[in-house]
Amino acid sequence: MPLTEIVFYLFGGILILAALSVVTVRNPVFAALFLVLAFFSAACIWLLLEAEFLAIVLVLVYVGAVMVLFLFVVMMLDINVAPLKEGFMRYLPVGVLVALAMAVQMFLVFWTRGSADQPMPDPRPEGYSHTRELGEALFIDYLYPFEIAAVILLVAIIAAITLTHRRRPDTKYQDPAKQVQVRREERVRLVKMKSEGGES
Repeated sequence: MPLTEIVFYLFGGILILAALSVVTVRNPVFAALFLVLAFFSAACIWLLLEAEFLAIVLVLVYVGAVMVLFLFVVMMLDINVAPLKEGFMRYLPVGVLVALAMAVQMFLVFWTRGSADQPMPDPRPEGYSHTRELGEALFIDYLYPFEIAAVILLVAIIAAITLTHRRRPDTKYQDPAKQVQVRREERVRLVKMKSEGGES
């Protein structure tokens, strides 16, 4: 079996294990770390397939932006994060393990692609662009699946906003419609009292 296939199956196994850990662990911090590992493993697979544009976009967009969005969602869903802030050192082993796995994956990618015994692909023609080829495939061959995915993401965004802004019995909120209808007699009470003379 060629070395490229061995590394591919290794990355695929890490990706599957990380994805399963995301949905099975109970701690949201651990889930976020495993999700980063899953994204990075998928990016390494794209690098093996010589799709560098997709790999860089996966790391920059998903690891750099979507993970920040996930953290905001976790903070907005009234999850008790006080225990998460306590004992930061208990998250260090998992964080170091994920970082080491990512470093080993990058080393394997560079070592596999630089190995002399691997069959080299045919050279790309002059003016070849990954971005152009991806755009043509996305908006010509897979236009309907792309639009369906966009609609599904829109529904997910609306559902997340609805869950975030739902009314809770213990939440204090203001109703401007009721505030403008208030009368002076309901808020101000005039009290008449006899003045008490001071001692001479």
